[in-house]
Amino acid sequence: MTHTDPRVDAYIAALPGWQQAICHEIRALVHAADPQVTETIKRTDRPYFVLQGNVCALLAAKDHVNVFLYDGAIVPDPDGIITAGHGNKTARTVAVRQGEAVNAPALTTMLKQIIANNRAGGWRKLKH
Repeated sequence: MTHTDPRVDAYIAALPGWQQAICHEIRALVHAADPQVTETIKRTDRPYFVLQGNVCALLAAKDHVNVFLYDGAIVPDPDGIITAGHGNKTARTVAVRQGEAVNAPALTTMLKQIIANNRAGGWRKLKH
């Protein structure tokens, strides 16, 4: 069972079509990574995907969609999909621009690792 939130539906519906498509794809990947992931809205209007802690969040910008991965920079990125936040202590970013394909296999692997880390106590516990 997928745990969706109508406020996330509203956030996505308000975006341009190309951003809607990216957000729908990311949303589907997150829920496919683990059906127990739930959705919520944090920071006023930002969609978050959570399971025993933050997994990721979406933020549509003018020319791309940011996927913030809450991994404490400990999840490997062998495919090089991280586009920003390499030195960030809490989250790194995958930016997807109009016309770009989401690297679904690489992102799914990272999402599954973040979820496993959350279930093991979260990256803060695992990092120390």
